[in-house]
Amino acid sequence: MGLGYILIFAVFAIFSLIVSNVLKSKFKKYSKIPMNYGMSGKDVAEKMLRDNGIYDVQVVSTQGHLSDHYNPGTKTVALSHDVYYGQSVSAAAVAAHECGHAIQHANAYAPLRLRSALVPLQNISATILNTIFTLMFFGVFIFGASSGFGPIALLIIIASYAVFTLVAFVTLPVEINASQRALAWLSSSGITNYNNHSQAKDALKWAAYTYVVAALSSLAMLLYFLLRFLGSRE
Repeated sequence: MGLGYILIFAVFAIFSLIVSNVLKSKFKKYSKIPMNYGMSGKDVAEKMLRDNGIYDVQVVSTQGHLSDHYNPGTKTVALSHDVYYGQSVSAAAVAAHECGHAIQHANAYAPLRLRSALVPLQNISATILNTIFTLMFFGVFIFGASSGFGPIALLIIIASYAVFTLVAFVTLPVEINASQRALAWLSSSGITNYNNHSQAKDALKWAAYTYVVAALSSLAMLLYFLLRFLGSRE
């Protein structure tokens, strides 16, 4: 793979681990701060949807920790057990964030539509890239060169990482906007107040950092393979 690839992978793996650990620590801390009115994450989600005139989205419970997401295909806000039943600031923040995506979907928010359109291409790119690296690992890569990557292989890898990078950077405004919608509604609806709104904001801020690290990691990999390709032509 090359020392450069291993170094980039290691650096961003460390950054990702740090951000992930801080995020888990924040959510654990804020999960101990009770919400106003004893509302659960499910209650918060359903109220936010109703307040925004959305009645065709279902709030459901899903397995896993921090596995919360909005599925535009099934129109469901899936909340992890701790968020769905939790009556804490962290549960309210996550629930409202996922409903922010549902509101984006209802309003045909352009970056969300673009990300959804790119997902099939991203999946194809991931399959191709995994195949290339698997073949390289077993030493039977058909485009082979003495250095491990031939020009055709490098172009395919560059194209794949270009797709990953595009999706990663399109994801940033989608996630940030969902958090902005969530925080604005939490404040205006009185779900949070001056005592706990800053905690909800802090939790969502660290959640956003995970997407920033992923975008920068993808960009670094794209530049690495692009430079390798340009260097191979000299």
